[in-house]
Amino acid sequence: MSFLVIDQISYSYEEKKTILHNIEWEIKKGEFHCLLGRSGCGKTTLLKIASGLIRPDEGAVYMQNKEVIKPSPDVGFVFQSPTLLEWKTVLDNILLPISLKGRPTIEDRNRANFLLQLMGLSNYHNNYPGELSGGQQSRVAIARALIKEPAMLFLDEPFAALDAITREELQDDLLKVCQLQNTTVLFITHDITEAIYLANRVAVMEEGRITFDLGVPLQKQRSVEMKYETTFNELCLKVRHAMSGAGSS
Repeated sequence: MSFLVIDQISYSYEEKKTILHNIEWEIKKGEFHCLLGRSGCGKTTLLKIASGLIRPDEGAVYMQNKEVIKPSPDVGFVFQSPTLLEWKTVLDNILLPISLKGRPTIEDRNRANFLLQLMGLSNYHNNYPGELSGGQQSRVAIARALIKEPAMLFLDEPFAALDAITREELQDDLLKVCQLQNTTVLFITHDITEAIYLANRVAVMEEGRITFDLGVPLQKQRSVEMKYETTFNELCLKVRHAMSGAGSS
């Protein structure tokens, strides 16, 4: 059974420019899906609709068989900018979604420290964002999104501004945590290699339509060495052709 269903979604900006055209997509529980496309193709708009941040003009989104009409407390968000609060410590930034509703419990703090350990930041819980590198800030943003153990995670190019090695490390950290928690993921990226490495399934968007999709037949446990293997590079090439208009839907 699908966890998230995007059912014939269409959306126009101020009822003038059509951004999305009759989009259909499904994600099963625990799957990691990546959405690729050129700037302006509508992928971020689709993520916002799928997560309930904006409403479609036509169609509907269903999460666990319930229509999505607003953001659910059962989802987490990670955007390109970590958007951490500079005057709060790393631990307090991670606990922020809980602090907004009440006082964090001992269990909440234990979970925050557990996430810090998973993200390789055990020694930074009392540091402030200005004392962290860009990659470390991104790790804190991911931990913050996971603090309430969301069933689904929406990520919009969270690693785009990072160097290649840090990006690879964060890809592995994200996969590790999401597999551990069986989190369902919709991840937007411009990077073909990133999409193939992370995803169970990849979709390509062009001018507000999904024009190509591909199941990724790689073993669940990913490794950097995979990126240099023939199968991996053949999958990347298929997606590259699709983004150049050479692929078929």
